[in-house]
Amino acid sequence: IMKRQNVRTLSLVVCTFTYLLIGAAVFDSLESATEAKRWEFLQAVKNNFVTKYNVSAEDYRMIEIVIIENKPHKAGPQWKFAGAFYFATVVLAMIGYGHSTPTTVAGKLFTMFYAMVGIPLGLVMFQSIGERLNKVASVIIRRAKRASGAKSTDATEMNLMLATGMLSSIIITTGAAVFSRYEGWSYFDSFYYCFVTLTTIGFGDYVALQNDQALTSKPGYVALSLVFILFGLAVVAASINLLVLRFMTMQAEDAKRDEEEAQHQAIINQALAFDDNGKLLEHYCITENDERASNCPCTCMDGTRCHNHQNDIFVDEVLFDYPVLFIDPVIFVDEEMLEPEDIVESPICIKRASV
Repeated sequence: IMKRQNVRTLSLVVCTFTYLLIGAAVFDSLESATEAKRWEFLQAVKNNFVTKYNVSAEDYRMIEIVIIENKPHKAGPQWKFAGAFYFATVVLAMIGYGHSTPTTVAGKLFTMFYAMVGIPLGLVMFQSIGERLNKVASVIIRRAKRASGAKSTDATEMNLMLATGMLSSIIITTGAAVFSRYEGWSYFDSFYYCFVTLTTIGFGDYVALQNDQALTSKPGYVALSLVFILFGLAVVAASINLLVLRFMTMQAEDAKRDEEEAQHQAIINQALAFDDNGKLLEHYCITENDERASNCPCTCMDGTRCHNHQNDIFVDEVLFDYPVLFIDPVIFVDEEMLEPEDIVESPICIKRASV
């Protein structure tokens, strides 16, 4: 029998792939038509440009390369200290905008080694900060409940999730207003940028600090952007920490429940034991000091279906803290087939038995 944890894991895999299929279908219906129209428009512009200025295909390709390569330099030097620090933050936070990338072999090698050390370090740091934020939130929640006279003053997981969710919403909405002001984006596009950044998706279609030499001429805005990324990721880590703890708690509870059920089933299997030939085992010895031990001299299990106990009524007892009902063997074995020669002796013992 498949364990409950395996069932949950398989269900998560199936749900995830189903979610991916649904997402693909929705994105296809929302974006594919617009993509085709934009491509047609760009092709028309290209053809008009080539025809008007009599540009060859090689020259047009060179113009494309120059324009694409020039885009990162609009923000000023990308690899001076301010720009390099911004790049290092993006690497450590696993955002990966792609707005600037190393071009030298040494730079690419250092990026790989830097990420191998920096990403685990950043994850541990964000996780630790998230735990501290959850502790602070739990203290605030308990005090608020105590002040309001609530019966229960404990900070539940749901309370903490709501608190971190509200804080995340405040950070994203406030950040969207700031970036809309400095970058000239619409509020919706700024909100989209904040969400994509703090969830570490980092598409790179919107990147802050890339206009008007912002990396060198606006140090206050650079610092604000870095604080937004680091603190926002810490708050998101607090929410993830709660989800991970909840999942681990569920796994521990399931493991404990499975162990209890296995012990319970083992006791029941002992109570209704048959040998390999299907013969009913003779008796079960009971602990000597058990006051409820049967004094019946017959070979039946607690007098079940023997001639001395035809009218006895059997009740539930507790075996190792588990309720067990010793079911009448007639449910499992035809009464006419249960002959004396079908009963064999067995030294199997259980701690208690119903009498």
